[in-house]
Amino acid sequence: MQEILAITKASRNMVTKLIEGYTVEQLNKVPEGFNNNIIWNVAHIMVTQQLLVYKLSGLPMLVTEEMIEKYRKGSKTEHFASQDEVDEILSLMTQTIAKTEVDIRNNVFTNFTEYPTSAGYVLTSAQDAMTFNNFHEGIHLGVILGLRKLV
Repeated sequence: MQEILAITKASRNMVTKLIEGYTVEQLNKVPEGFNNNIIWNVAHIMVTQQLLVYKLSGLPMLVTEEMIEKYRKGSKTEHFASQDEVDEILSLMTQTIAKTEVDIRNNVFTNFTEYPTSAGYVLTSAQDAMTFNNFHEGIHLGVILGLRKLV
């Protein structure tokens, strides 16, 4: 799983670099024709990894239920994320993957609840979840790239 995690880290670093220099207003802008903004996509990436890898493994997540409700699949931008919230999201982008790295080393991912994804792929292990998560993050990375041109 170390190789899979290396891809996740590269993705997270890329997302963080892509949004450097954007104002909180730009990160919160929902362009016409879109349901969400840049910061929603960033938080959604982080929340989804926690749900797919930790919740389905029966382990505690590093994100609050409030954050999950705001940024989970099926949610949409319904509030202005303050600078404090943006900072928390960016911090969690790093913290969640650092914790995942430690947990992989400590072999804590021993249980998993099978989960059929909306893409038609059934996850059967934490390794499947990490692999699928990289696919998912790539989709949202593409959305962020598009949104950057519109804000």
